[in-house]
Amino acid sequence: MAGAYARAAFLLALSFALAAVAAGQEWLRAHATFYGGADASGTMGGACGYGNLYAQGYGTRTAALSTALFGDGASCGQCYKLVCDRKTDRTWCKPGVSVTVTATNFCPPNWSIPGDRGGWCNPPRAHFDMAQPAWEKIGIYRGGIIPVIYKRVSCVKKGGLRFAINGHDYFNLVLVTNVAGQGSIRAMDVKGSRSPDWMHMARNWGANWHSLTYLNGQGLSFRVTATDGQTIVCANVVPPNWRFGQSFASNLQFKL
Repeated sequence: MAGAYARAAFLLALSFALAAVAAGQEWLRAHATFYGGADASGTMGGACGYGNLYAQGYGTRTAALSTALFGDGASCGQCYKLVCDRKTDRTWCKPGVSVTVTATNFCPPNWSIPGDRGGWCNPPRAHFDMAQPAWEKIGIYRGGIIPVIYKRVSCVKKGGLRFAINGHDYFNLVLVTNVAGQGSIRAMDVKGSRSPDWMHMARNWGANWHSLTYLNGQGLSFRVTATDGQTIVCANVVPPNWRFGQSFASNLQFKL
């Protein structure tokens, strides 16, 4: 009987642990450096395709993720809470503070440098190359690199999903921004006002999704699925007279 209770208790504890991991509640270890200058101007653009991070609402609370975290662009838009690990390094950690950043870029590996001596973004290391203002919230500038603990958290946004349309005839490249909740997109479909069915879109790069269909002159709807499975249908969010290079905002948003 005691063995049965022990097994039940173990399974219950395991289920809670797995639920915590799934919800992004587990604190994990990594390291963090910074780039982009004191005003974060050097962080503009990046591998997620957000362009001007000020204009897009991401500001200076951003980070480039190492290969282990970036997921070939699948992590674009995700939010992470970071704390400098004073148990590991009391010299360069600021006490009692945390910072939440959005993944907007990729920190590429440097194979010419060992992972423990400068190749901070080399696999399999989890690493955040943060915008300098965000890094300085938790670290002291002279330190350069700090140990951190981090966890995924919900992204808080104002307003609805935004869609920027680029490309050309038969190639529609759509950048999705201002994503709340999970912050990142798992799947996306498009439907023209003269189209009978939804058409699958593929991740092109970063937060950009594409379709290979002629949709000029049609109003567009997007069906967007976040990485937690939530799906939003932004019906007729783009009017029929749209042009490449324009952006459109929905009034719909994912739940936190």
